[in-house]
Amino acid sequence: MKNFFEELEKKNVVLPEETILLLKACKKFTVYNTVEELAIAAVGGKGKNSFEVKYDIPGKGEYTEAIVHKVTNGISANYTEPYMRRRDPNTMAIADNLPSDKERFNTKYGYEFQSLKDETFDWLKKQELAVFFYFAGSGKLGVGGIAIAPANAGFFAMGLAMLQKIISVDELSNKFAIDSIIYVAPTFRHTHFNGKQVVVHNRTENRHEIYSYNLYPGPSAKKGLYGALLTKGEKEGWITAHCSTVQAISPYDNVTTFMHEGASGGGKSEMLQHILREPDGQVLIGENTITTERRLISLPIFSSFHPVTDDMALCHPSIQKHNGKLSVIDAENGWFIRVDSVNEYGDDPSLEKITIKAEKPLLFMNIKTNPDCTALIWDHIEDAPGKKCPNPRVIVPRQIVPNVIDHSVSVDVRSFGVRTPPSSLENPNYGIIGMFHILPPALAWLWRLVAPRGHANPSIIGGGNMESEGVGSYWPFATGKKVEHANLLLEQILATPATRYTLVPNQYIGVWKVGFKPQLMMREYLTRRGNAKLRTDQYRPARCPLLGYELNYLTIEGAKIPSRFLQVNKQTEVGNEGYDAGAELLYEFFKKELPKYLTPELSETGRKIIEACLAGASIDDYNAIIPMN
Repeated sequence: MKNFFEELEKKNVVLPEETILLLKACKKFTVYNTVEELAIAAVGGKGKNSFEVKYDIPGKGEYTEAIVHKVTNGISANYTEPYMRRRDPNTMAIADNLPSDKERFNTKYGYEFQSLKDETFDWLKKQELAVFFYFAGSGKLGVGGIAIAPANAGFFAMGLAMLQKIISVDELSNKFAIDSIIYVAPTFRHTHFNGKQVVVHNRTENRHEIYSYNLYPGPSAKKGLYGALLTKGEKEGWITAHCSTVQAISPYDNVTTFMHEGASGGGKSEMLQHILREPDGQVLIGENTITTERRLISLPIFSSFHPVTDDMALCHPSIQKHNGKLSVIDAENGWFIRVDSVNEYGDDPSLEKITIKAEKPLLFMNIKTNPDCTALIWDHIEDAPGKKCPNPRVIVPRQIVPNVIDHSVSVDVRSFGVRTPPSSLENPNYGIIGMFHILPPALAWLWRLVAPRGHANPSIIGGGNMESEGVGSYWPFATGKKVEHANLLLEQILATPATRYTLVPNQYIGVWKVGFKPQLMMREYLTRRGNAKLRTDQYRPARCPLLGYELNYLTIEGAKIPSRFLQVNKQTEVGNEGYDAGAELLYEFFKKELPKYLTPELSETGRKIIEACLAGASIDDYNAIIPMN
């Protein structure tokens, strides 16, 4: 212990006094320097292949949170409780008094956080602890910190160390700042929060403290530190976008970079996937949910691509190339990939290859395993007999992803994904978005304000009706003021006029079940266009102005996409009446979400855009505020 603190002192790494006192008072702590060390700890030590993460809960007795297996390709962790297998969207509480639109801890729970903080530290002092340093961000851009967790929660610590790069003590420099701290105390969800996932953020002048009262890494190890990045960006005038990014290369060597944003389940990870062929070599566009008709096309060759980001992208001023386009770089060290769409061997050959023969230990979650087996990403655990968990995951180090790009890239096309429900004349809904739409910049900004979570979201608890994920689609993870982020997003759009905007559905186009094919077909088509700019005769104002411009026709390698996939009102099962009813639902959603941004802090341009929308603006009205390049 003495050597640890002396080493930090030599390197001028300054821990808070209360953290030092905690570590000195605990039963024992172990400092970890690599993911491999944490993988061993996750199963209770060397030579072991199975471990139960369990705690004594006052008044309830022993409770097992998770069962962990050592597998040939890493570590597999399965929660005993189905509720813990997805992120609860209502986990956050703000403990400090700094500016915030989020619910304060004392309002939400009826007492001051300081008393709970004291209890948390008292509990941690009675435990054996795992400790390691991490850096969230890229290069020197981001936030450094230290994680302190119960030693028996090694799988959770491993996940955090994979998502946000673990820094060995030897690697620490005298410039390493403890900008953030994660304290993990899983028993408190039972003793204080009625079994719910809770993450408390406490922002101080010098650092961002995160108190994780559960062992699902989504709201804390991943989104919690995403919140720390957003807090830093809000202070300094930049954002960390909630997006995937991919650089696609057409068969004719055109290169186009796509940045795909959206709420959880909006297709970010899927934007990095290959298009699958049917057994006869064709590509299935969709299947009619009423007639069961299947529509296929023939594509002789696909574009290749290089992944850049999976879920979080730094949009820092220092990496902008001043070419009129937004530049981004990955803010993560590992990718938390949802594999619910992989249901059998061959559904995603590339990801299957990476995960079955892994170069480094991976962390599987909600995947059915036995000790010493090979975890297979299509073998999802069941929440109940016959009901598969909708949120199976694997954490993959970005360095083992084939063709991954490690530097910043300029974005040509910035798309926004929306999970859409089936929609028809008999059962109208908002699934009236065609295969993809062109958006004027002002409309692109509005979609990022309302950020619909959409239909049947597999990643979070709930996920039924359309709800807003909030500004940027990252609002659930932010701690500050919503209007500040709205302004930052608009400034970003105004500063990058050469980046173009699209809107893409997934799951359904009208009555057609399409999965994530629309965004993949958009990627194929616009990459072949080279400059990603369409001829003016190829699109026209959509019947619903909120959808920008719809396509008149779309042909890829001689294969024509039927117009019913481009203009949903042309589907006989929908028609104009069904389309208009769906459009009205969209308008109601926008009218419910946008007024909350009309505060004195909103920029003048932003106010004009929102007021125009609420007044029923046309495409020309949006273009008059911010012209479309």
